[in-house]
Amino acid sequence: MTLSKRSLRIALAIGAVAVIAGCAENRAELDAYIEATKQRPGGPLPPIPVMREFPSFEYAAKELRDPFSKGMESSDEGSMVPGTPGTGPAPVKDRRKEELESYPLDALDMVGTLGMGEDVAGLVKDPTGVIHRVRPDNYLGQNHGRITEIYEDRIVLTELFPNGLGGWDERTSEIALENE
Repeated sequence: MTLSKRSLRIALAIGAVAVIAGCAENRAELDAYIEATKQRPGGPLPPIPVMREFPSFEYAAKELRDPFSKGMESSDEGSMVPGTPGTGPAPVKDRRKEELESYPLDALDMVGTLGMGEDVAGLVKDPTGVIHRVRPDNYLGQNHGRITEIYEDRIVLTELFPNGLGGWDERTSEIALENE
């Protein structure tokens, strides 16, 4: 070790001892300040705020129809009002799902037909590129779509959509022949 490094270490040690000794003298002054602060009386606390009273609300629509109930039931006038589900069209529950029902209708493309007259089958391409042969009464699409008619340029099907009242609505849809 050289003489300059040794003298630098000694100077740093002396400086550290001086700083620590200087802090010890001020501690008595700090303790005196803390004691004086503790002897002073505390100020008054602000009062607890008064809770406001709100007027109560009386719900007057208890006798009206519950907006969250399902279904339709007949009223005295003969019109349908919510209450009894199960009237009208409904999807077949015990039927095994067909492969093309796992795709949305807009993802399926008609690419042609096979056969003539009453014995015509449609050719539908799924998003993976596989071509399927379909006939009337086959199902496709995610809305319980049942094929009703197959023409040379389109496939017509009937889809079922929930109507929000516990029943189902029918809509006719078509898949047109893909023009390439």
